[in-house]
Amino acid sequence: MNKIITIILAGLFISLAGIVTLSEAQTMKNEGLNAKQKSIVPIAAFTASGDMEKLKTALNEGLDAGLTVNEIKEVLVQMYAYAGFPRSLNGIDTFMGVLEERGKKGIKDQIGKEASPLPANKSSIELGTENQTRLAGKPVTGAIYTFAPAIDQFLKGHLFGDIFGRDNLDFQSREIATISALANMKGVNSQLQSHFSVGLNVGLTEAQMRSLISVLEAKVGKKEADNANEILRKVLSSRVAG
Repeated sequence: MNKIITIILAGLFISLAGIVTLSEAQTMKNEGLNAKQKSIVPIAAFTASGDMEKLKTALNEGLDAGLTVNEIKEVLVQMYAYAGFPRSLNGIDTFMGVLEERGKKGIKDQIGKEASPLPANKSSIELGTENQTRLAGKPVTGAIYTFAPAIDQFLKGHLFGDIFGRDNLDFQSREIATISALANMKGVNSQLQSHFSVGLNVGLTEAQMRSLISVLEAKVGKKEADNANEILRKVLSSRVAG
């Protein structure tokens, strides 16, 4: 009799453990961006639009949320690939000013790790091709790259090799930054759609994407958030249909 009771209790324990595991998995799936990830959104968005006053506020909030100096620098550097050198340089200059002001107040921000050297056994194009394929979920080809092979080389070698190959910012953070920047730029919906797909490919969930859009609405504007929401809807619909 005692043996039967033990077996029943063991079965109940296993069932309860399974329920708890499923509940935890569902909770993780429904979680939005964490505080550090949320703080990347306005930093990238305002760098891309060139609004340095709002960027200054976003930079302070990012540091307060726990982003390291090197993580923020990496976001600002990456922005030149999407918004151009002038906006990126202005963002970096603004960040230098923010750090100086915080230093005068006695605030010691965490520097964070430097990027590791790129693999010595691969060229930038080889590394970039691997990264681009992983991000897109398949090899990237198209008429535009046949028409202008140089842009294909620059994308693979420089953007996805030299920049995305730097390991002091993970792919999810890089995509949060890219999506946020594109969402605050006009005329780039096709690229925004592509990067929503890339974000999902690197493990960002629908809940995290919607969290990103909520930050856009609160910090940037409803028009930009509504546009991003519509683009995300198209991406999610196409994945279900596929």
